[in-house]
Amino acid sequence: MNFRELHHQPKLLLIGNVWDVASAKIMEKLNYPALGTSSAAIAATLGYQDGEEMEFGELEYVVKRIVANTRLPLSVDLEAGYSRYPEEIAKHIERLAQLGVAGINLEDSLVNGQRELVNATSFSQLIGFIRDRLTVRGTDIFVNVRTDTFLVPGENPVEETLARVQQYETAGADGVFVPGIEKESDIRQIIQATSLPLNVMSMPNLPDFATLATLGVKRLSTGNFIHSKLLDQFEATLRAIQSSKSFKSIFQ
Repeated sequence: MNFRELHHQPKLLLIGNVWDVASAKIMEKLNYPALGTSSAAIAATLGYQDGEEMEFGELEYVVKRIVANTRLPLSVDLEAGYSRYPEEIAKHIERLAQLGVAGINLEDSLVNGQRELVNATSFSQLIGFIRDRLTVRGTDIFVNVRTDTFLVPGENPVEETLARVQQYETAGADGVFVPGIEKESDIRQIIQATSLPLNVMSMPNLPDFATLATLGVKRLSTGNFIHSKLLDQFEATLRAIQSSKSFKSIFQ
């Protein structure tokens, strides 16, 4: 089953979000069906804040090493494209496709001190441009469009999400990603309004996998939360070594 088909199967597609080769190999060992990079986790390992502080070339190198060391399909978190020019964003996607990447995430927000949504119509035009370009070039890559309506404060995130998702579907998106959404009623409204497979992200109050599958969610991401938790555990282990004056905590 290829990456596109995984989004249309009866069961939920659990994506393993990775940041380097080691994390990718562990996900593959545990039989995750597909991988997705976490831009925030990769940025943190390179000393950057999330929000396109790193160069596209740095991301590309990490992706190249992951692709070379796993057989699983990989989707790349391209943030807002690492450019404000459609032609350049399309070239970035084509370069990833040439590496063997199966999909990308492209988000409708920018980080300028704080995260802000971009104009929905302009972003839809960008999706349309990318879709046309990929079609002409014969490039098969799954374009998962992320809308940050639940991450950027707004009066009615559900209403804004519905409006944007419908525009993005018309423009040629293959899937839609709504990080930050948690309520069953909100998820149900969005699923009923689009034929695109819906991707949601791990959140403290997100329903369990069985409930999400029943609602009709097709894809689930872990984001950068596992990477953050591992760093917390790393710090706790170092503190234990300092306080106990022993390395025993490493081997317990």
